[in-house]
Amino acid sequence: MTGSVEDWSGKDRGDENFPVGSALIAARLRPEVHAYYAFARNADDIADSPDLRPDDKIARLDVMQAVLLGEREDGSPSATGLRASLARTGVNPRHATDLLIAFRQDARKTRYANWPELLDYCRYSAMPVGRYLLDLHGEAATTHPASDALCAVLQVLNHLQDGSKDLAALDRCYLPQDLLVQFGATVDDLRGAAETAGLRATFNTLLDECDALNAVAATLPGLTHDRRLRLESAVIVGLSQRLARHLRHNDPVRQRVKLRRRDAVLSVLAALRFLP
Repeated sequence: MTGSVEDWSGKDRGDENFPVGSALIAARLRPEVHAYYAFARNADDIADSPDLRPDDKIARLDVMQAVLLGEREDGSPSATGLRASLARTGVNPRHATDLLIAFRQDARKTRYANWPELLDYCRYSAMPVGRYLLDLHGEAATTHPASDALCAVLQVLNHLQDGSKDLAALDRCYLPQDLLVQFGATVDDLRGAAETAGLRATFNTLLDECDALNAVAATLPGLTHDRRLRLESAVIVGLSQRLARHLRHNDPVRQRVKLRRRDAVLSVLAALRFLP
C-alpha cells in the first residue's frame, strides 16, 4: 500500500450533532482537539466506506496506528498530525488506538446480540473521546465514569438516528438482536417507510438505557475543574438529553431525527449555571 491510506469523506466538525473543539475550549487546546478529531474522522471514514473490503479497511487502520505510534513514517497524514500533538501534550495515545479497535470491529461485525455487547463496543468507539478531552485538560480520573456514560449515550443515540442509513449502506445494525426478538421486530423493519410497533418498543427500551446513562452523565460538569470544559460538557449533556427526548417522540425510520437550533440555545442557557 503506497501513498496515504486516508480518503476523506467530506464530513467535518460541522456535520456532528455535538460541538467538537468549539470556542468553549481554550484556544491553546483547540488545535490539539482538532488533530484528534481529524484522526478519528479519517479512521471512521475508512471503517464506513462502502467501497473497501474488510481486509483492506483493517490494513489501512493498521497503517494509521503504525504512523501514530512512530512505527512507520508516512501513510496517514492525520496520524502524523496527532502524533505531533500527543508529543506536545503528553496525552496517552491509547485514547486514539482504542478508537481503532472499534473501527476494526466495524469492518467485520454487523450485528450486536444484546445491550452489554453494544456497550462494550461503545467502550472503544466513544468513551476514548471523552477520556482524551479530560486528560488533555488535566482532569482527574474520577471524571471518567460520568464521561464514559455521556460518550456511550451519544453513540447509542447516533445509532438510533442512523439505523436505517447504516443498514442500507453497510448492512450494519447496532440494535440489540435480543430486543428485536423480544418485541417481534426484525432488522429488515428498518428498511420500511416508518417504524413498526416492535421497532418502537425496541427504541423505547434503548432510550430507557440512554436516560439512565444521561443521569450519570449529568454529574460530569460538577466534577470538571476546567471552567471552559465544564461549560462544554454541560452543553453536551443538555443536547444529549434533548436528542433522547426527540427520539422518544419521533420516528427515526421515517426521517432522521435531529437537534434544532432551539435545542442548542436552550442547552447553552442551561449550562450557564456551571460558570462559577
